[in-house]
Amino acid sequence: MTTTATRVPAVRSTADDDPRVITLRSSGWELGVLPATGASIAFGRILVGGEWVDLLRPTRPSGYGSPEKCASFPLVPWSNRIRDGLLHFQGRTWQLARTASDATAIHGAVLEFGWRVVDRTASRVDLELDTTGLTGVNFPWRFRSRISYALTESSLAVSTTVENIDSEPFPAGFGHHPYFQRRLLPGRPDAVLQVPAERAYALDRAIAVGPAGEVPVRADYRSPRPLGSAFVDDVLTARRPGEPVQIHYPEQGVDVRLDADDAFEHVVVYVPRGRAYFAVEPVTNVNGGFALHDAGVSGTGVFVLEPGESRSATFTIGVDGLG
Repeated sequence: MTTTATRVPAVRSTADDDPRVITLRSSGWELGVLPATGASIAFGRILVGGEWVDLLRPTRPSGYGSPEKCASFPLVPWSNRIRDGLLHFQGRTWQLARTASDATAIHGAVLEFGWRVVDRTASRVDLELDTTGLTGVNFPWRFRSRISYALTESSLAVSTTVENIDSEPFPAGFGHHPYFQRRLLPGRPDAVLQVPAERAYALDRAIAVGPAGEVPVRADYRSPRPLGSAFVDDVLTARRPGEPVQIHYPEQGVDVRLDADDAFEHVVVYVPRGRAYFAVEPVTNVNGGFALHDAGVSGTGVFVLEPGESRSATFTIGVDGLG
């Protein structure tokens, strides 16, 4: 992936000078990356009307050591939850640590570890985590993951790779968990969301119980509409080819496009009540995908990596209306 050189405006936001943060810049974006906090994102700011505003939920410095308090974080080598921490694959079962209050194993196995900075420019950073020799990795097999964050004038591209460096095959998936602001400025209307996905999953405690079916009314954003007041925590799939997820901030005239490679077969939409943020998560696999895949259910988004094999995919957050 290449990035283009961009002109940096004369007036910038107040930079985060915390040594834990790598700040990337282009003429329209500022991104704070936390290598030591699971390769999470501390902030994602865009230039609107000559002012820097938070597009992603900003992280308080006190939260820089807690990935799930961050603006976004990677989900590797699976997305979302594994029921009771029981990982089933090819007739065997492994008991993972149950890392959530609902007794599931949640959000993958990389957030507790610092990532190595492989390469860095003013607008890009490449990070790597090799689990060989690490203690306490919540996954039975050794793997290597790479993440690249790259800015252009109007976009952020996030590329993820998972590689099997073990001696036997294993199931895998990945994704990212960006939190967007409901409003770019206080007192303005909610964002308008469109998610062009034609199917969704029936969930039991946020975990899919079978193949995808009809989209529930609460999570039906196939046509653009404001976020609304209903609680949403749903997994959508069957994206319409070539159509991005779109977020429109009407008062500022800012349009956000989330484009994702085909490997990101699923989108998790999370709209909590009474919060200033919501999440639209590009992910490969459905919640609870390992168990469904092992049971022979199709369309889970889980893939199996043979020793030495890897899988990569990129999603891009592009913004119109910057400046």
